[in-house]
Amino acid sequence: MKKVFVLDTNVLLHDASAMLRFEDNTVILPMTIIEELDRFKKQPEITGRNARQASRTLDALRKQGHLVEGVMVNGGGLLRVALCDRDTLHQLPAELERDSGDNMILAVALQLKKQCDCAVVLVSKDTNVRIKADALGLDAEDYEAGKIDVDDLYSGMAEVTVKAEEIDRLFQYGGITLDEKFLPNQVLTLIDVANSSHTALAIVDGAHGKIMPLNKLPRTGVSRIQARNREQSFALELLLRDSVQLVTLVGKAGTGKTLLAIAAGLQKVADENLYTRLLISRPVVPMGKDIGYLPGDISDKLTPWMQPLYDNFDLIFGTQDPNSKPAHWRRGHEELIERGILQIEALTYIRGRTIPKQFLIVDEAQNLTPHEVKTILTRAGEGTKVILTGDPDQIDNPYVDAASNGLTYVVEKFKGEALAGHITLTKGERSTLAERATVLL
Repeated sequence: MKKVFVLDTNVLLHDASAMLRFEDNTVILPMTIIEELDRFKKQPEITGRNARQASRTLDALRKQGHLVEGVMVNGGGLLRVALCDRDTLHQLPAELERDSGDNMILAVALQLKKQCDCAVVLVSKDTNVRIKADALGLDAEDYEAGKIDVDDLYSGMAEVTVKAEEIDRLFQYGGITLDEKFLPNQVLTLIDVANSSHTALAIVDGAHGKIMPLNKLPRTGVSRIQARNREQSFALELLLRDSVQLVTLVGKAGTGKTLLAIAAGLQKVADENLYTRLLISRPVVPMGKDIGYLPGDISDKLTPWMQPLYDNFDLIFGTQDPNSKPAHWRRGHEELIERGILQIEALTYIRGRTIPKQFLIVDEAQNLTPHEVKTILTRAGEGTKVILTGDPDQIDNPYVDAASNGLTYVVEKFKGEALAGHITLTKGERSTLAERATVLL
């Protein structure tokens, strides 16, 4: 049965093409949305871009017919702009009497419910608007397109019970095949069916689907960093495997996501010379209340945002305490920057760039929208490897959540691709206190 969907402005600010994604149903845009899009269109961030794109889409549809009467869209649906009936607006409860945009959208939905025999559904990403709609007897839903079920997020790992002979053949012949199907670059723990302590770590070759043993890591570690658990060994395998061009690392605080990525990047750039530069970036999104403008040049302004990255370099180079060094001592990352091997910058200016033959790490990627992640990945030139790290439970961007952020979106979209690999890290290794805090708090 066809439905009538009334959209809230925030749906279009989240996805500019949302109005075209309701198949053969009717989509209603209250007139107040046009006013609010005009207010948001000058913002420089993703909301401004989506506001402008939504306005351009409506302008293109306007040429096909009158929007108030309705215009046919792809999929057989009807898109219509609806005016708010003042009488219906004044019939709202006393608490909702003021002429706000939310109340006008609610009034349009109530007006349509009275006029239409079919189901009318208000679609909004605003929790409070959905609560108000429910109180008024309206059906209300969140906009689900592009959302990922975080509880069922692909982990990139699997445990497989096999015979002892299969484990022996894995190392004897450098690979085996099993009847069970796995995803490309999925990492496996093979467990002897007769002896659970007899195990082997393996990876599914992305090109041929053959199960191969993990590459042996250097005894000295990767850039002096040793894997402390099985998950970190899996992560380093993907980070160091040249055929895997996109690696996503998801995990709670202290699991080693950023440290492992930086260590692997230094190995590939400085030691193996496979990439021309290690480029590290992160979105400039504050946790809590921002402290305002920062003094100095671009380097000075970026220092507070990039300090977590510098901390990882200090750990790798053993330079955590500059007071214990001689006067001529220099921090390791500063020397790498001067040599052109390392570049650390904000994501603000990445649009329009082409980044060839570089090891690109995007930290805190959970604060990015799917469109922003797409913009980053489409900057990758020939020979570039991209690493996305983040924790969906530590989101500071008000426009995304654990189910709709760019990091989890990429994990699900690329899980069947031969050029991509993913690991979900769960065991904290920062400190005993940090691990207990993530568990208890």
